[in-house]
Amino acid sequence: MVRRVVICLMIAFAGMIVAGSADARPRHIDATPFAHAPCSVLSGRPCTPYTCSVFNRGPCIPEIDYPYGENLQLTVQTVPPQDDKAQYQKPDHDLDTIGDLFAALRSCWSPPPADSARENMQMTVRFSFNRSGAMIGAPRMTYATAGAPADVRAAYLKAINASLNACAPLKFSDGLGGALAGRPIAIRYVDNRNLGTQQGAK
Repeated sequence: MVRRVVICLMIAFAGMIVAGSADARPRHIDATPFAHAPCSVLSGRPCTPYTCSVFNRGPCIPEIDYPYGENLQLTVQTVPPQDDKAQYQKPDHDLDTIGDLFAALRSCWSPPPADSARENMQMTVRFSFNRSGAMIGAPRMTYATAGAPADVRAAYLKAINASLNACAPLKFSDGLGGALAGRPIAIRYVDNRNLGTQQGAK
């Protein structure tokens, strides 16, 4: 009986040593903001949104916790509401906040001319910026108003591309550039101009 107890204790002790040595191995931590995959309390990987913990031997990398969700989403109206006009003015300094970014993107918008536009037309595009404020690839259309003719959709996509290209690259602060690099941005453009009956019936 005593021999069995001693053997069990030896096996348990050996298991603790193996587990301790495995836990002591350095962990690979991806320091890229917002790149950590979600995980549970049973997983040994860093968890979103923070990789800091009293149980983590380090390094401890806090992430920026923006209250905008995974995707940055923005609506741009061709004719801004009177109360929101200040949000359509481009900041006169390097962009340092999400609010600065949204104001710069709103101020960039130049809609297509009335003869190729459609009243209440909506289009959403999705793209990303790199750290230096340049766009990563061309914006990809993800939504257009149902029933809009192909030439109208093409006119709006052309206007969106021209507007963004005219503003890029944006001037990010170091902190905002690092936080936004590669992060998806979705912009919904709404043409709320009064274009008249003829254009509205296109």
